[in-house]
Amino acid sequence: MCQNYSFYSTPLSMEKTLRIRTKAHTTTAAKQANGRESSVHHDGGGGGRDGRREEVWTETTEADEPLSPCGRVYHTASLNTCILVIFGFATSLDVGFLKERMEKTLIRHPRLRSKLVLDTKNGEKERWVLINNFNLDDHVIVPELDPDMEKPDKFIEDYASDLSSTPVDLSKPLWEFHVLNVKTSNAESVGIFKIHHSLGDGISLVSLTLAASRKSSKPEDLPSIPTSMKPVSKSGKRSLYMYLVAIWSMLQLIWNTFVGITQLLATSLFLRDTNILIDNKKVNVHSKKKIVHRLISLDDIKLVKNETNTTVNDVVVGLTSAALSRYLRTTSHGEGSISAETDYSKKKIYLRANVAVNVREAVGIQDLADMMDKGSKCKWGNVTGCIFIPLHIAMEKDPLEYIRKAKLVIDKKKLSFDAKVTYYLILFGQKLLGLKLGARLMYGVASNTTLMFSSVVGPAEEIDFCGHRVAYITPTARTAQGHAPGVVIHFMSYTNKMSVAVCANQDMVPEPHKLLDEVEGSLRDMNKAVLERKLNRKGLD
Repeated sequence: MCQNYSFYSTPLSMEKTLRIRTKAHTTTAAKQANGRESSVHHDGGGGGRDGRREEVWTETTEADEPLSPCGRVYHTASLNTCILVIFGFATSLDVGFLKERMEKTLIRHPRLRSKLVLDTKNGEKERWVLINNFNLDDHVIVPELDPDMEKPDKFIEDYASDLSSTPVDLSKPLWEFHVLNVKTSNAESVGIFKIHHSLGDGISLVSLTLAASRKSSKPEDLPSIPTSMKPVSKSGKRSLYMYLVAIWSMLQLIWNTFVGITQLLATSLFLRDTNILIDNKKVNVHSKKKIVHRLISLDDIKLVKNETNTTVNDVVVGLTSAALSRYLRTTSHGEGSISAETDYSKKKIYLRANVAVNVREAVGIQDLADMMDKGSKCKWGNVTGCIFIPLHIAMEKDPLEYIRKAKLVIDKKKLSFDAKVTYYLILFGQKLLGLKLGARLMYGVASNTTLMFSSVVGPAEEIDFCGHRVAYITPTARTAQGHAPGVVIHFMSYTNKMSVAVCANQDMVPEPHKLLDEVEGSLRDMNKAVLERKLNRKGLD
C-alpha cells in the first residue's frame, strides 16, 4: 500500500556484476565527411606507452543527448551545485596506477567523456557531446604539497571548502579528481572527487564510484551493499479486519500525500522555518561555506537502532535533531535566539530537513550498465523527489526521545507518495512555467528550509577504489551562491564507520566543528541511555 522509499537506501545493487558497456556513437555528418562511422575505439591490447592500455577517441560531431530539465536547473545561478566525494585512503596514492585503473573503469562511462555544448538548433538548449581526444590528465589534479605540514586535517577541510566554491570548467567534462598525498588523522592520503550535479544525483554518482571499486578481500569482486528485504506475505484467506486495515492505510496514503504536496507548494512560495539560524538581515549569501567531517561508530548507531526497534534512518534523523538542539542552545542567533536558560516548550520552533529521495523503481535490482541503456526502468541522471522532515528541537531528559519522534514522522512519510509526486511536479513545472520560474520555485523550497539532509548506505566491507584501499568515504554538496540551503548534512556508512559531513554558510553556523561535537556527544548520551535500560532490565530479572 505504501510508497516504500528510504533516503538511507542502496545507491545501486552491487550484488550482480556491473557491466559498463561502451557503445559506438555514430553520426551522419561524420559518415559523409569521412566515409565511415565516427565511433569510440578501445584498444584491448597493451599498445599504449609503457605497456599500458591506450584509448583513442575519434571526433563526434553530433550531439549525443540533451541536458535533462533537472540538470538545467543545477546550472542556474541560484542552484549551481557540485558534489564532492572525499575519499580517505589507507595508503599513499600512486598517480600513474590510479590513472591506469580509471581508464579501465571510471571513464568508460560516456557522460564522463562528454561536455556541455549549446545547441542553437534546438532553442538554445544544452546537450551532452562526446569530445575528441579526451585527456585524463586534465581531470586528475595533483598539487605539490608538503607531506610534513603541521595541520593536515585543517588543510584538507580548507582545500575541500575552496574547491567547492570554485566554478566548474565548462570547456571540458564536468568532473575532477584531486590527489592529496598528505597523511591525516584518519588516512594516509586523500582523494577528492568533484562532480557537477547535472551529471547525476547521488544514486547515480555513488554507484558510478563504486563501479570503479573492488572488494579488498576479493579483488575480482565488486562491492556489495547491505540491503533490507521486506517479508513477502503468503497468500491465504483475508479476514474482514485485514480489508479494513487496507482501506485505512489507503486513506492515510492519500491524506499524507496531500499534506506533503501542500507543504511543498507553500514552502516554495512563503512557508519558512523559524529564523534561528537563517537571519536574512545578517547572513551574507555569498559568504564562504565551510566543509568539515567526522567519523563516528556505525556499531554505536546500530546498538541504539536495535534497542529502540527502529531503523538507521530513524537514528540519524533523531541524532541530527538532538545535535541541533544542543548546538542552538548556546550558539543560536536570529529570530528568537535561544540561551542556556531558554525553555524550549514555551517557544514555537519550526525547523525542517529537506531530504532528497530516490524515486527509481528498480534501484537495488538493475546494474549500472542497464541504468545507462535507453529504455531502462532505472534511469541515469537526476531522478529524485523531496520530502520534509520536521526536526524535534528540545532538551529532552531521555535522549532516545529524539529517535521516537523521528520514527513517528518518517513512518508517515513512508506511507505517502510525497517524493514521487514532488519529482513529477518539479519536472512538469519546469516544462510549463519555464526554466527560470521553475528554478525559482526550487530555490524557494531550499532557501525556506533550515537544512538539506541525506543518508546513504555504503559498502559493508573494505574496498579498493581504482586499486587503492579506502579508509572512509564522505560525500557532500554545495551550491555556488546563496543559502539554498545554508546547512547541508550528509551521513554515509562504510564498513563499521559512519561519516558525518557538514557544509555550512559560516554566517549561519560559525562553528561547524562544534555541531559535529554535538553529534558525537548526542550519540554518546544515546548509547549511555541504552546501556542503562539494559542494566535496569537485568536488575528486574
